[in-house]
Amino acid sequence: MKKAYVLFSGGKDSSLSALLLKKLGYEVELITVNFGVLDSYKYAQETADILNIPHKVEFLDREIIERAVEIILSDGYPGKGIQYLHKRVIEILADKYKVIADGVRRDDRVPKLSHSEIQSIEMRKGIEYLNPLMGFGHKTIKYLVDRYFILSQGESDSILKSDYESEIRALIRAKGRDPKDYFPKHTQSRVIGLKKESEV
Repeated sequence: MKKAYVLFSGGKDSSLSALLLKKLGYEVELITVNFGVLDSYKYAQETADILNIPHKVEFLDREIIERAVEIILSDGYPGKGIQYLHKRVIEILADKYKVIADGVRRDDRVPKLSHSEIQSIEMRKGIEYLNPLMGFGHKTIKYLVDRYFILSQGESDSILKSDYESEIRALIRAKGRDPKDYFPKHTQSRVIGLKKESEV
């Protein structure tokens, strides 16, 4: 059985990606990336326990997220900084894991690697990079999420999650800035339970 390592925040998209890969016959392990700014990875661990899927944390160099925050503060918006961060994370993990997956959706703008970026990483690193949700639109993903998961949802700064944004916001605050000046208002979610149909 081939093993797939899913970049995992504890949110609905990475959880759904992991579930779909399990149903397709992959052995799945969840990977949460942390830069040592916050111990936010513990929320992903809680969700991993709910999903009953093995989970580990990869601690990466804090300089990577510091650079991403510099880009965000310079631009005045988060897009390029998060894109930079995501690509660096995949490049680093590709030296260790041969099948990497994440919860990027068809309708996402950031973070999202281009087709040529994916091809380049796969060829240079000899890996497989999977996007299980890439073929699904918003309505389909909502249907699947509603079918399988119980969610906690709210404004992004009120949901305890293990995504890049949590540590980025903390670094922005540490620099005396308000993250609300850089991040548009948006809703986040975290999986806090499974519905019966989701058993695999």
